[in-house]
Amino acid sequence: MEVVASIISGAVVETTRFLCGSIYSTIKNIVKGPLPLHVLEKEMKFLMALRDDATKEMALDKREGKVDDLHRKVNDQIQEAKSSRCFLSCSTKRYRMSRKVAKQLKEVKRLLEVGSSLASSVALSYPEFKAVEHIPGSSTQDQTTSISEDLAKTMTLVSDDKYGIIGIWGMGGVGKTYLVRNLNNELQNNSNLRFSCVLWVTVSKNLDIKMVQMRIASRLHLNLEESSGADGMAIQLYQRLKEESFLLILDDVWEKIDLDKLGVPRPEEHRGSKIILTCRSLDVCRDMVTDVEVKMMVLRDEDAWQLFSRYARDVVTSEHIRPLAEAICRECHGLPLAIVTMGAAMRGKAKPELWNHALNQLRRSVPYAAGIEEKLYKPLKWSYDSLEGRYLKNCFLYCSLFPEDFSINISELVWCWLVEGLIDEQENYEDFFSRGIALIENLKDSCLLEDGSGEGTVQMHDVVRDVSIWIASTWSEDGSEFLVRSGNGLKEISAAELSNSLKRVSFMNNDLERLPDDSVIQCSKASTLTTRFLEGFGALRLLNISGTRIKSFPNSLLQLDNIRALLLSNCQDLEELPPLERLSRLQVLDLSLTGIRELPRGLEKLSNLRHLNLGKTRRMKVVQAGVISKLSSLEVLDLSNSCYIWKVKGAVQEKQACFEELQCLERLQVLSIRLILCYSPQDTIISWINRLKAFEVDIEWGYSHLGGQVGCWLSKASYLCLNRCRGLNKMLQDLIINSVGSFSYLKKLVICDSDYSFRTGGRATEYDLLPNLEELCLILMTSIESISELANYLGLRFQRLKTIDVISCGEMKYLLSLGNSIRTMPNLEVIWVHNCSNLEELFNYLP
Repeated sequence: MEVVASIISGAVVETTRFLCGSIYSTIKNIVKGPLPLHVLEKEMKFLMALRDDATKEMALDKREGKVDDLHRKVNDQIQEAKSSRCFLSCSTKRYRMSRKVAKQLKEVKRLLEVGSSLASSVALSYPEFKAVEHIPGSSTQDQTTSISEDLAKTMTLVSDDKYGIIGIWGMGGVGKTYLVRNLNNELQNNSNLRFSCVLWVTVSKNLDIKMVQMRIASRLHLNLEESSGADGMAIQLYQRLKEESFLLILDDVWEKIDLDKLGVPRPEEHRGSKIILTCRSLDVCRDMVTDVEVKMMVLRDEDAWQLFSRYARDVVTSEHIRPLAEAICRECHGLPLAIVTMGAAMRGKAKPELWNHALNQLRRSVPYAAGIEEKLYKPLKWSYDSLEGRYLKNCFLYCSLFPEDFSINISELVWCWLVEGLIDEQENYEDFFSRGIALIENLKDSCLLEDGSGEGTVQMHDVVRDVSIWIASTWSEDGSEFLVRSGNGLKEISAAELSNSLKRVSFMNNDLERLPDDSVIQCSKASTLTTRFLEGFGALRLLNISGTRIKSFPNSLLQLDNIRALLLSNCQDLEELPPLERLSRLQVLDLSLTGIRELPRGLEKLSNLRHLNLGKTRRMKVVQAGVISKLSSLEVLDLSNSCYIWKVKGAVQEKQACFEELQCLERLQVLSIRLILCYSPQDTIISWINRLKAFEVDIEWGYSHLGGQVGCWLSKASYLCLNRCRGLNKMLQDLIINSVGSFSYLKKLVICDSDYSFRTGGRATEYDLLPNLEELCLILMTSIESISELANYLGLRFQRLKTIDVISCGEMKYLLSLGNSIRTMPNLEVIWVHNCSNLEELFNYLP
C-alpha cells in the first residue's frame, strides 16, 4: 500500500476514477451483445475522446509502474478496437467483428476495474490535504498590544491585491517569526480564506534551494523526481503551484531567492497567490523586489514589561525584586528575544542579590549565564556573520566603543574609521566620506545601527552593542584587541586590563578616580596624564580623552608613533599641548571646546593631517600666519564659533593669518570660519571658494565696502550666520538683484542681533532664493513681526524646512502666514520659540 501511495498522485486518482466512472457507463451498454455499426462507431468515438482527456490529466503527474502499465494497456485495447472498426463494413463479417469489438471493450472494462481498485487503495492511504497547517508556538492570546497591531497591519496587506510580495524585516529577535507564525495560525481559523493552501518554509542562513523545494512539495503531497535535476524539479513544482491560489511564507531569509529556479510562480503572473518573507536586512527585501516592506520595531515600555512579567512570573511582584526586575527589563530595550531570555533566566529567583548580579552583568555587556550566550548572543551574532567583508564587520565592532544610548556623530565616526584603516586612506574626502555613508546605510539596513537622537547621528541598540562587545572580545577577526568599559560607572581602572597590544580602548562616561599608576588621579578633575599611563598604549592608533579636565599632556605623548587620531574635544581646561612635530602619522586632531590660546607648536610639521577641528575655541584669539597654510594634506578645517575672526589681506594684523592663506590648501574640501567682509573678494578667491564641497561662514559686522559681491561669497555656503551685520537690508537686496539663481547649497540660515524690518520696502524676488533651507534661526530680531516678512522678501517657500528657532524677538506676533506663497511645510519637525512675549499664535491662516 505504501509503495502505491508513493507513486500515485491525486491527479492519477481522479483520472482513474474518471475512467472507471464515465467510460464504464459507456462500456456497460456495449458489451451486452452485438450492436449495429452506427452504435459501435458512436461509442468508439466517445471512448476515444474520454481516453484523450484522461491522457491529458495523467500527463500532469505521470508515474512509473502500475499506472504507466495500466495506461498502456487501455490505449492498446482502444487502438485495436479502432482498427477492427474498419472491417465492419463487410456484411458477412459484421456480426463476428461486432462481437470482437465488444470483447475488446470488455477487456478495457476489466483494466479500468483494476485502475478503480488501485485508486481506492491510494485514496485510503493518502492523507487529506489541509489548506493551512498549524505552526506550534505561543498563541495569539499571549500577544502584546504591539504584536497585535503588527498582525492586523500584515493581515490588511495580505488582503490587498496591490501587494504580491510582502517583506517583513527587522533586527534579530524582534519578533518577525512570531508575527508570521501567528498570521499562519490566524488564517487556519479564517472561514473566508482566500487561499487554497498556505505554505510555510523556514529557509535559514545557508540557502539550500533543493531543501526549500522539497519542503514545499512535501506540504503539497507532491513527490518530486530528483532524477530530473534542479530545473526539472522546478518545473514540476511550478506546474503544481499553478493549480493553487497559494500564500507562501518564507521565514528567515538571508539572501535573494530566485523564484524561477525555485519553481514558484510570481504573484504578478499568477493572480491570487502571494509571498511573505521575513529577513533581517532591507537589502534582502530589495533583492526580492518586494511590493511593500514592513519594519518591525522593538516593544513599547508597557508591552516589554508585560512580556517580561509573563516569563519571570510572580517573583517580580515582590517589593524587593520589582525595581531590579524593571531595571533588567529596561536593559533589554524592548527586544523580545532579550526580554524572553532574561525573564525565563530569572524565573523563580527570589533573592535580590541574584537580580542585582544579573543587572550588573548586563550593564557590563557580559552574558549573565551560558544560556544567555547561547539563546541570545549567538542568534544575534548571525547578523554580524552575514555582513560582507572584514572591513564592514570591523566598522560595526568599532561602534561599540561608544557608551549606551550614545548618539554618534556620523562625520566623526567616518573619520575614525578612516584612521583605523577601515576605509582606504588614499581616497579623497568626497570619496571616502561617501564610502563611509554607504557603510553606515548598510549597517542600518541590517538593523545593526539605527538613527540617533540628533540629525547626522547614529546609535546602536543596547543589546546589539552588548553582542558587539562580546564579539570583539571573543571573535575578533583581525587580531585587534578591544577594551570597552564605557558607561560602567567605574571609579578606577585595573592595571591588569591594560596591554601594549591594545588598539581600541574606551573608558568614556565613567566616574574614574584612579588611573593605573602609583599616583592617584581624579580623572574628571584631573590636571595631567602620567607618562606611565600613555606608555601603556604604544600600539594605539586613536586616543580619545574627550570631556575630561586635563590641563596638559606629558611629553610621552610623542611616543605614540602609531597615533592617527587625537581627540580632545570638550577638555575645557586644556590650555597647551607638547610639541606635535613627531606625530608624523596623525591625520585627525580635534581640539574643539578646549581652552587653548594658540595653535600647538609643531602643528605645521604634520604633513599627513587631514582633519583639524578648532571649533568653539573661545580663548584662541590669534592664529599665527604661515601655520595652517603648510598643512598640505588638510581636507577639513573647522574654526566655527572660534574666537579668531578671519579677514582678507590688508585688514588683518601683522603676523596673523589672513583668508588668502587658505588658498594654499589645495586639498581642502570643507571650511567653517567666522569672517568679516570688509572688501570685495578677488576673482581667485571666488574661484577657490567655488571648488569647496562645503563652506560654513559666520559673517560678522560690516558690509558697506562689499558692493554687490556678497553672493560670490555665498555661492557654495551650506551654513550662513549673519551676526550684527550693519546694512543687512542692503546685503539682502544685493542678493536679490545680483544673484543669477538660487543658493541651493544653503541649508542653515541664522540672523542674529538686528533691528531691521523687512516691511520697509525693497524689491522682493520672484523665486525661492533658498530652496533647500532646512534650519532657520532668528535671534534678537527686535523689529520683525513675522517670519513671513523675510519669506516674502527672499521668496522662501520652506518646502524642505525642518526646524524653526525664534529667540528673543520681542515684536514677533506670529511665526508665519499660511495660504498664499506658503501653503504647507511638509518636512517641518521642530518649532522652538523662546522669550517672545508678544507672540499671539504660531500661524496666521489667510483666507
